Amino acid sequence: MTKLALITGASRGLGFALAEALAPAYHIIAVARTVGGLEELDDRIKARGGEATLAPMDITDAKAMAHLCRSIHDRWGPPANTGDGVVALWAHTAIHAAPLTPAHHLDAKDWAKSLRINVDALGHLIPYVAPLLGEDGRALFFDDPMGGEKFFGHYGTTKAAQIALARSWAAETARLGPRVEILNPRPMATATRARFYPGEDRAALAGIADEAQRLLAALD
Repeated sequence: MTKLALITGASRGLGFALAEALAPAYHIIAVARTVGGLEELDDRIKARGGEATLAPMDITDAKAMAHLCRSIHDRWGPPANTGDGVVALWAHTAIHAAPLTPAHHLDAKDWAKSLRINVDALGHLIPYVAPLLGEDGRALFFDDPMGGEKFFGHYGTTKAAQIALARSWAAETARLGPRVEILNPRPMATATRARFYPGEDRAALAGIADEAQRLLAALD
């Protein structure tokens, strides 16, 4: 049976590149709001001889995520009573990058959206996905240590909170699984970074596809 990889935030950037790199060794379950990006990913995966299931959903919609996870279980599970999960790998790359601004100019809507996508979504995603991973699955999160940097109040604060939760989960599951890992990508030429550093020389940044391959190759 083909292994399953669940990618949340798969329509662009690192999520897109990870999904493409994992195919065709994995059947990709690609989650994102942007339908066009998912369709492009599907074309790229098929060109590599792989298969994908597209899930154009909002990760902040707890009911939609519950339905997706139940559907994954019903379609590919349940596993035998061995502790094995249905999903072998979950990579969470979905992120909201609100505009840079001084702390005393934080925008209420940007703050609320940053919390909703970068933090609150994990409050239901982890409980829903964990049973699919079982004891032997692996969850990947991606650090971006901008918390405390000037003007990064929206993004840095909520990204740091996201990683703090992932670290707690990693500590809790270290002995029994699933394996939770926090990876450190190099600066990449993503749309998110372009919003923060619009005048940066992008030629000096890591290629997104190359960085996805490097991160996956570093997994033991």
